[in-house]
Amino acid sequence: MAKGKRAGGAKGTKITLKMAKNALKVTPDGKLRLDLSNVGIATFPKCLLKLRNIEELDLSRNKLKIIPEFVGQLSGLRWLDLHSNQIEQLPESIGLLTSLVYLNLCNNNLDSDGLSPEIGSLRNLQVLNLGMNRLNALPPTLATLTNLTELGVFDNLLTRIPECINVLPNLTKLNTKRNPVSYTQRDGKDSDAIKPTGNLFLVREGDLCHPCLERCRRKKLLDKSQRKSNFSGLISPNSIARGNQENWRQQTTISPPSFQKGQARPAGDTNTLSFMNNLYE
Repeated sequence: MAKGKRAGGAKGTKITLKMAKNALKVTPDGKLRLDLSNVGIATFPKCLLKLRNIEELDLSRNKLKIIPEFVGQLSGLRWLDLHSNQIEQLPESIGLLTSLVYLNLCNNNLDSDGLSPEIGSLRNLQVLNLGMNRLNALPPTLATLTNLTELGVFDNLLTRIPECINVLPNLTKLNTKRNPVSYTQRDGKDSDAIKPTGNLFLVREGDLCHPCLERCRRKKLLDKSQRKSNFSGLISPNSIARGNQENWRQQTTISPPSFQKGQARPAGDTNTLSFMNNLYE
């Protein structure tokens, strides 16, 4: 009994190299995947350094508070899921994971100081989920993530849409819902023309530039089912409602292991418009 308490008690479950090897699987597309989700881990397993050939690592739904600097040595990772932990800070070495295409940090305790600017070094990143944290700003280095197609920053403390989002050339899916966002007019003063009502912001047509106005009018004519975005990996994790993480992963619209890139942005589209589309959903 005492031994069991030591293994899974306050200090969390200790993962040995043997346990990690037994949890290894090969995905249908030939990727080596290590699934250690929902097993009570409180300390990032150092034994993983002996498994540097893994490409996908799932440590979601555990008790992790700290991601150690040695995580940067797992340079072969392309898919990293850390959602639903208690992470308060990312190490600078996160920027060494330059092969990452998918990174899920949803539902943690990250604030803006804890989100290392080195995340901007992940130049191959396509999907980034930062939802359900305590972010009131994003690092400007996010502007260097030129391959990013999906970004989730929902359920945070953002009062402004960060400028770095507006320059991401391939961003096609953006979830900013449930932030205390406010807007200013061009003279820098708060506008009373924009009033928050729950998750919807009402904007007077006279406050929009002509291209934005025309695009929003066209969008309003589309059927709601056509306009509704399916945020692959950017919604509240299904694991909150479903215990099977593998099913959640396989049911996403864009399967992370295949790393399929979204279609090119239509001519004339901008990230600002991508955000404005959310206002009319």
